[in-house]
Amino acid sequence: MLDAFSRSVVSADAKTAPVGGSELAGLRSYVQNGNKRLDAVNAITSNASCIVSDAVTGMICENTGLIQAGGNCYPNRRMAACLRDGEIVLRYISYALLAGDASVLDDRCLNGLKETYIALGVPTQSAARAVAIMKASATAHIGETNTAALGGKRFRKMETTQGDCSSLVAEAGSYFDRVIGAIA
Repeated sequence: MLDAFSRSVVSADAKTAPVGGSELAGLRSYVQNGNKRLDAVNAITSNASCIVSDAVTGMICENTGLIQAGGNCYPNRRMAACLRDGEIVLRYISYALLAGDASVLDDRCLNGLKETYIALGVPTQSAARAVAIMKASATAHIGETNTAALGGKRFRKMETTQGDCSSLVAEAGSYFDRVIGAIA
């Protein structure tokens, strides 16, 4: 896994040139937005169990056959495995968001995931749908667009750096899309 700094150094080294120009501007931007990036990761990790359980619940509501005898979320051990897998995927997405680099997600999480699910008989459409629901929830937490039905209070009770987080929302969304693409 390369973070933004390592990636710039490796790129400059391959060109046998010092880090400068657009690479240096990119690093400045990465540092300036560092607190927002940390807040985004904190928003995901502090709400991970809710994000995952809501996604699995949503997936099951759309396909109730998953919890029937013979379904992929029946019995309890299969449901637990589904929740565990969702938390693992979310953890690697948070790692990628923190580093600003998807290589850890690709190398450690997505490599062979679809083949594993197929071998285990896990419906890839359902798994991809659960990740799509996680994406909606996690990006709402990052963009602070998550409001409760009563009184407009925020679900998350933490101070965050003020400013536009649309680029982080888009970046996180792209990592979720990578997972969906790898599974589907």
